[in-house]
Amino acid sequence: MQEEWPTLACPNGTGIRPNGSKYSLSSIKSAIEKGIGYVPWIEYNTDTSGNSQLYQVYICVDTSGSNLIECRVFPNGKCASIIKFPTF
Repeated sequence: MQEEWPTLACPNGTGIRPNGSKYSLSSIKSAIEKGIGYVPWIEYNTDTSGNSQLYQVYICVDTSGSNLIECRVFPNGKCASIIKFPTF
């Protein structure tokens, strides 16, 4: 899945890539929504330099586990408005 992630979630033209750059949370969400058709929930953590970085992306699937669906509920929490998308 790692190898597929940039193409699957952030299609060409969005400019969002796992290259260590910082992006706005809204631009990451928009790029992923463009790639998969659904709004994700983003979780971040802090790297050793104190920067907020992309940690997990939550998406929802149907009960068969084979189709993406719109999430009815997202986890509680907040995310920084600017986060780093680290390289894999």
